[in-house]
Amino acid sequence: QVQLVESGGDLVQAGASLRLSCAASGRTFSGYAMAWFRQAPGKEREFVAGMSWNGDRTDYAVSVKGRFTISRDNVKNTVYLQMNSLKAENTAVYYCAARPFIVAVTSRAAYPYWGQGTQVTVSA
Repeated sequence: QVQLVESGGDLVQAGASLRLSCAASGRTFSGYAMAWFRQAPGKEREFVAGMSWNGDRTDYAVSVKGRFTISRDNVKNTVYLQMNSLKAENTAVYYCAARPFIVAVTSRAAYPYWGQGTQVTVSA
């Protein structure tokens, strides 16, 4: 069992940067691939970024590639999402997710562990 707690969500203006954090507790964090998903009002939860258990492989949604960066610190048991050049359409609740496998995948069904989410609001 892994418990995940996100933080860092905020209300910012378009063009700003924000860094989300996800602190994990429970089983060995390094044994899990991690990912960020987001859900905007009235929309399905969608994959944003993912990272393998040791950080050597990352994957991004096309819409965020080049602006968002996922990273992890296996000593601090924390995964981060650095978001730059934010746009109004990035407004959503952002969720951290974990799966007990080496690589991250884009399907939300593959992740048994989820945080409660953190709200990111970008004003135009």
